[in-house]
Amino acid sequence: MIKKLFVGIYLLSLVAFAPAGRAESNFDIQMPLSDTTDLEDSASTITVLNDPKAAFKDLYIKSNDGLNGVQLNPLAMSFVEGYIARFEKKMTNLKTTAKPYFDIMDNILTQHGLPKELKYLAVIESNLKLNARSWAGAVGPWQFMPATARNMGLKVSGKVDERKDFTKSTHAASKYLNLLFEMYGDWLLVVAAYNGGPGAVNSAIRKSKSRDFWTLQKYLPTESKNHVKKFIATHYLMEGQGGIATVTKAEAENYTETAPAKMEGAKVQSISGRYNASVLAKHISMDLATFNKMNPNFDRHVASNGVYELQLPEDKMAIFLERKSDILNESMALLLEM
Repeated sequence: MIKKLFVGIYLLSLVAFAPAGRAESNFDIQMPLSDTTDLEDSASTITVLNDPKAAFKDLYIKSNDGLNGVQLNPLAMSFVEGYIARFEKKMTNLKTTAKPYFDIMDNILTQHGLPKELKYLAVIESNLKLNARSWAGAVGPWQFMPATARNMGLKVSGKVDERKDFTKSTHAASKYLNLLFEMYGDWLLVVAAYNGGPGAVNSAIRKSKSRDFWTLQKYLPTESKNHVKKFIATHYLMEGQGGIATVTKAEAENYTETAPAKMEGAKVQSISGRYNASVLAKHISMDLATFNKMNPNFDRHVASNGVYELQLPEDKMAIFLERKSDILNESMALLLEM
């Protein structure tokens, strides 16, 4: 309790990141790796966690399946659909062009015990550009304001601006993200506070009397609310599903069920993708009730895990394997209409 109180007081003393006017970009990557040899000694003092989920094991799914595997919130789906339409091609290219930088960020975020997926926050902040600058004065790939940057250990002066140093600024952002997580214990609220500052999130919590993002979002500044949805959409585009950082604490706790037990005599096929039970049953001419009996909670497990051990009679499995591309396409179209 004392630690959380200290963190809260400390965070409120910081100057928040620019609440608006993020740097515009066309996703071009022009990022020569900066000289960070003077960081090596300080970086070596950071505790490297064997399990990057250790900082929030008690808050999220206890699983050995990695950080992915939590469904994309349906409340964000309409936003994601529009985002995909606008940025899918650019994001697909970014997976390749930005891989060396993503690898660096993954390593640093892991050192700080953070989900690797948080690197997508830098994508929506600056499109990973070292020289990105907002109208409010936020600079660098993580869009630090001067005072916050200094509080996180970066040098900002007329001669030196370490906000533009890719490695150092990622370490600084990791420190700030950990402080925000200490305060909120919920990654969606962390992303909102990263954009609009803790004051805006605290105000929304007070007005809504809730700590659930989907409840309090209407009390957030429009940009901060949309920033969270952009993060979810970017994560979805880059990863193909949701993850531990794209749901609220309460939502993550709802997806702790084990997979259905295998049924004797059924043909079993491991599948991945957002298949829909009703669409699948229709295509293989199978009664939906019978399908659900063989595959209990199918839609929920597919949504939460991204993979599933599908069980069908042998003849129905043959039809599924023949038509699975059409089934998946129709399932995704239905999902985006919800």
